[in-house]
Amino acid sequence: MKLETKEELEKELTIIEKWEKDQKGLWFWERIGRIPFKLLDKLTPDFIQKKLGVMLDEIGSYIQNGGKYLTKETHILSQLQAKVPELEIKALKDVSGIPLQIMDSVSQDIKNSGSKLATVQGATTGIGGIFTLAIDIPLLLGMSIKTLQDISITYGFNPRDRQERIFIVKCLQFTTSDVVGKKALLNELSKMDQTDSQSKREIASELQGWREVVYTYRDQFGWKKLMQMVPVAGIIFGALTNRSMIADIADTGIMLYKKRRILERIQEPIAKN
Repeated sequence: MKLETKEELEKELTIIEKWEKDQKGLWFWERIGRIPFKLLDKLTPDFIQKKLGVMLDEIGSYIQNGGKYLTKETHILSQLQAKVPELEIKALKDVSGIPLQIMDSVSQDIKNSGSKLATVQGATTGIGGIFTLAIDIPLLLGMSIKTLQDISITYGFNPRDRQERIFIVKCLQFTTSDVVGKKALLNELSKMDQTDSQSKREIASELQGWREVVYTYRDQFGWKKLMQMVPVAGIIFGALTNRSMIADIADTGIMLYKKRRILERIQEPIAKN
């Protein structure tokens, strides 16, 4: 099966770089969405605050050893195999020889299925109002991490490697950051594949900011938290917020992992067709 030519890879890279430049920060409604949570923060029940503390520990555990969030690669490999029956996809190392178009197709399937599941979950937890927020936030965090791990496998990267788990947490930060944060994170992410040990040490040390991921998640639920006080609105906004969150995270993962795969292929000798 033919892989992309250097010209085709560079064209795809240009599209991704344009997407990076278009990341202007938070969507208007998400900006508004943070305001109510900050106004109501002092009224947040202790059980929600405790749940956020548990999430901080869980992200730390995920970075160190994967914890309970590690995904299985067999399902994603079978999805890829179904798209390219002429190739043998038995292990992650076999994925690097798959055309980008196939990787993109499976990643879109992951995005679509994740968004649908998040919609149902958000509507369900929206029924209980503010009290089910303590259930909704960690569930959505778990879905976010799983989505990014599945996409990483689709492009041939192993989330069992600690370096990849760092990359995944950085993707979470990128999705929920403002324009200044996105710019800084893009610079950090560009160093991920450098062999220079100093670069890797810098990235690892910068992860002291991973706690911001959880707090940003919390802020994202501000608008939803306010609307959940009205039963029907809680269901609607729960569904829309969760669907949007997973879709945005999947888009980030697709673009940034695809970029890494493209850069690797450009640096490799391109076989003559």
